[in-house]
Amino acid sequence: MPESPAIPTEPAYLQGLNPPQREAVLTTEGPILVLAGAGTGKTAALTARLAHLIATRKAWPSQILAVTFTNKAAREMKERVSQISGGAIEGMPWLGTFHSVAARMLRSHAELVGLQSNFTILDTDDQLRVLKQLISAANLDEKRWPARQLAGLIDRWKNRGWTPKEVDRGESEAFAAGRGADLYAQYQDRLRTLNACDFGDLLLHMLVIFRKHADVLDAYRDRFRYILVDEYQDTNQGQYEWLKLLAEPRRNLCCVGDDDQSIYSWRGAEVANILRFEKDFPGAKVIRLEQNYRSTSHILGAADGLIAHNAGRLGKTLWTDAGDGEKVRVIGVWDGPEEARRVGEEAESHMRRGGSLDDISILVRAQFQTREFEERFIAIGLPYQIIGGFRFYERAEIRDAIAYLRLIVSPADDLAFERIVNTPKRGLGDKAVATIHRHARATQQPLLLAAATLLDSDELTPQARRSLGNFVADLARWKKMSGELTHPELARIMLDESGYTAMLQADRSAEAAGRLENLAELARAMEEYETLQAFLEHVSLVMDNDEARQGDRVTIMTIHAAKGLEFDVVYLAGWEEGVFPSQRALDEGGLAALEEERRLAYVAITRARRRATIFHAANRRIYGQWTSSIPSRFLAELPDTHIKQETTMTGGESLWRAQWSERADPFAHLGPAQSMRASTRGPGWQRASRGNFNPEPQRVIEARASAVSLGNQGRTDLTLGQRVFHGKFGYGIIAAIEGNKLEIDFEHSGRKKVLDSFVSAG
Repeated sequence: MPESPAIPTEPAYLQGLNPPQREAVLTTEGPILVLAGAGTGKTAALTARLAHLIATRKAWPSQILAVTFTNKAAREMKERVSQISGGAIEGMPWLGTFHSVAARMLRSHAELVGLQSNFTILDTDDQLRVLKQLISAANLDEKRWPARQLAGLIDRWKNRGWTPKEVDRGESEAFAAGRGADLYAQYQDRLRTLNACDFGDLLLHMLVIFRKHADVLDAYRDRFRYILVDEYQDTNQGQYEWLKLLAEPRRNLCCVGDDDQSIYSWRGAEVANILRFEKDFPGAKVIRLEQNYRSTSHILGAADGLIAHNAGRLGKTLWTDAGDGEKVRVIGVWDGPEEARRVGEEAESHMRRGGSLDDISILVRAQFQTREFEERFIAIGLPYQIIGGFRFYERAEIRDAIAYLRLIVSPADDLAFERIVNTPKRGLGDKAVATIHRHARATQQPLLLAAATLLDSDELTPQARRSLGNFVADLARWKKMSGELTHPELARIMLDESGYTAMLQADRSAEAAGRLENLAELARAMEEYETLQAFLEHVSLVMDNDEARQGDRVTIMTIHAAKGLEFDVVYLAGWEEGVFPSQRALDEGGLAALEEERRLAYVAITRARRRATIFHAANRRIYGQWTSSIPSRFLAELPDTHIKQETTMTGGESLWRAQWSERADPFAHLGPAQSMRASTRGPGWQRASRGNFNPEPQRVIEARASAVSLGNQGRTDLTLGQRVFHGKFGYGIIAAIEGNKLEIDFEHSGRKKVLDSFVSAG
């Protein structure tokens, strides 16, 4: 008998895809926007599309440009394409992050922008070092016009695709009275001299090349038959223009993203890029992935109802086959500590029922919110981990502040001295610090005492002596104040007068404001302990608590860090005005910021698979003072049919709805927490820092006296008229001896005051 014709089988990469996903894979020609809602399998669709293009011979792997935002995403995409294609995919040189792909291009065309192909890519430290040199050469005060602020501006301009000539006067005014653009131009010239570029240059230089050299652009257009972009909602203006140039004239551009999850404007991302896709690419096909494989119906309904209040969105409605599940709980508590207690109790109950702590996540708007959860979990022995950041007491600014406090309590704490002696910068270089160490070892003294005794010698430069004198005198004064003030107030004054607060205020990076909030939270945490010593002992115990790093753990993170993750049980903490939405974001960004905060809330809710719980507190400690908190406007926007209200306060169930139901225009009342925030900040956080002021003679005298009182006995083997040798000044004759201090007439340096630990018999 003749054999039956073989029934064609469906490719493996199409199996299991739903109809919209299949459409996204099989529609290969022309511009396509895949609107992929949270948990709708966009990675599966994107990797299947890549596999389809290769399997059907529409393009060789080297003819496909696929860009992502992280190296991890690029690796995962390549691995998944290999798996569903039945073998390793070789020769995909153009699958990577925007920066890695642009760097590969730039190596081939570096001479067109004045570089050599072996150019160096500067890291942040090197970038700041170059900018500091330029600011100094321009005779600008670096404290008033910090290099980090200029670096942030330059990065913003590069994200917009602007060369120095394209920065307008208004933008240039943001730095040094209009000198921003000129310093930007000098910076670019300096980088060319160094044969270097920063990360922003990788894309900007290629934009310049594409604009000026049509032959180069045409060559890449011919090479790339298909372009795929992941997380398109996170692109900035420069990345958008780069993609748009490359996509013509074939227009085989497939962008996958979700306008409802655009939450990175502070990094330069512009949600407008995805919103105007159909206008930029007429005839574009929009495919909506709306079937959610993560969450239950009530969770999706609550998230959809909330995000529907945003005007700037393309619109979609998530649905699921997973069933209704539990309604989203909205729980009102009395204060922040009760919020932490409640979550801790529920986590323990989850464990007793056989659940894993790995199922549970706590999402916060700001990092300072994590401390109360950490303190509570440590107290009850509940293991936890911080994702996307350090534990509260492990953060650099917290460890710096604690080092100051440790040194006040124990002047012999050398580790604390080493950490803060030049933090913030006091002009004490490596040589000065090495001199202090050498003297401390020779005399077997603590570093602080050794530093104090060096103030009366010429071992250090005059500038180093002045800076060190300030530091020693400050510590002596703060130690005296510790017996007169509460330890939280001492911490606030110490951070203010040391210049630490001013250092962070001058830092214009996105992290600086959060670091200031963490320091405010530290001072607040200290109020729970009777003495400074008791607080420091508590911190030591916390830092030594490592058993929670093994096994199942509750995960604590910010909402930004949670994007792309999912958990069975999610607790959303601190949904109050001024906390979420963030007052700082609203003050700086207005209506656009409000919509981004709402998108952030949408991301938070959609991290939950089975249970989502939102907390709001009637009272919260902010900047050291208790305040009455107003529930977040987002709570009033949640659909009644998908939420269940609970409260520990009489009449609290309807309180937040009543407060917001009368407000037809929620943006008209952006600032209900603004006056609250202004009234709660202590004077130590608002006033300008005095920094390192000139030493008062009495202060320095007292500091030196305190050092001498600890005992500085001189060497018995040295006598007047003796010839000695000093490593810095050479040979000389001892002219005077007072304890461990010598005056020596050096043969080539004249008379100097030195300490006996630095000389040897000549």
